Amino acid sequence: MANVNIKFNNKEFLLSCEDGQEEHLKELSGHLNEKFNNLKSSLGNIGENKLLLITSITTMDEYFETKKKIDKKIEELNSLTEKFKELKSLVYEYKEKKENEINNLNEEQQKLKNLLDKNNSEYEKIIEKTADEIENFLKKANLENPLQ
Repeated sequence: MANVNIKFNNKEFLLSCEDGQEEHLKELSGHLNEKFNNLKSSLGNIGENKLLLITSITTMDEYFETKKKIDKKIEELNSLTEKFKELKSLVYEYKEKKENEINNLNEEQQKLKNLLDKNNSEYEKIIEKTADEIENFLKKANLENPLQ
């Protein structure tokens, strides 16, 4: 335990604290002394005990107001976190849906390509067959009616 000399209301006090916390204790007592002196200036001579009580109440009021603000910010942060999780879920859901649509479109495209290839092959066979028939017809026609 460390000992620290603190000046409060123009009086010296020897306080103990954990080792390494000396500066923090001085800082806290400095703020409290400043608040005490400000209240003393504004309220006048109302007695040290009453002034200490008002200083304590004012300090606690500031603490609880700060705590309320922090709690409200924590609630807001939790709400934003939940909204972010929902949004993230929607994004992944949308991404998966679009990937499925792309896969389906790719499958449909491949089916159409296969159908076009098949039709193209069939048309080529039809054209080839027709060309052969025309050629045979012409040969036959030339044999039956030679040119005079």
